[in-house]
Amino acid sequence: MAKIKMSKKATAIDMTAMCDVAFLLLTFFILTATAKQPEVLPVETPSSTVQVKLPETDLAIITIGDSGKVFFGVKEPKVRMKTLEFISEKYNIQFSEDEKTKFSLMDEFGVPVNQLKVLLPMKSAERNQKGLQKGIPHDSIDNQLAEWVRAAREANAEVNEAQLNFAIKGDAKEQYPEIKKIMDILQKQKVNRFNLVTGLRGENF
Repeated sequence: MAKIKMSKKATAIDMTAMCDVAFLLLTFFILTATAKQPEVLPVETPSSTVQVKLPETDLAIITIGDSGKVFFGVKEPKVRMKTLEFISEKYNIQFSEDEKTKFSLMDEFGVPVNQLKVLLPMKSAERNQKGLQKGIPHDSIDNQLAEWVRAAREANAEVNEAQLNFAIKGDAKEQYPEIKKIMDILQKQKVNRFNLVTGLRGENF
């Protein structure tokens, strides 16, 4: 008895549903993504082959560049706000709740304490104008950076009950004595372990 040959039909997959899902996911990611904020003090970090990520929490970053300008920032908003409260007591400068909230939203800043009230009402784009922030004083006569470091450590211990980590983000073209000043400020407060922020060196180097 002869075998019956079944006719072969070309298989087709309807991709309409998959395209719809792809566009929905793309729309979701676009709407929920947050744009990276421009750096207040852009620096070109030195190259390194070491790949160690900075801690996501309990971290303060000291940025130095543009011929010795120093900026300071704390990762967590609650710690930022508490740090400002300690600085307020130290320098006897009163900040309103609105000013404290605005300060808690700033990643980093670089002005003397007495100029903070001028900086806080500004929008992000205005604050980030080149040359507006002249840096935090950190010399032997007026070492405000040391006070910010001390206040941030106390604030983190109170808010998170943890030790605050520090990272120094220096420009590759910055003179070493300027970087050493920052290290000395940390070491005087017995902060002997800190990270140095670098860029990843390519294999062709």
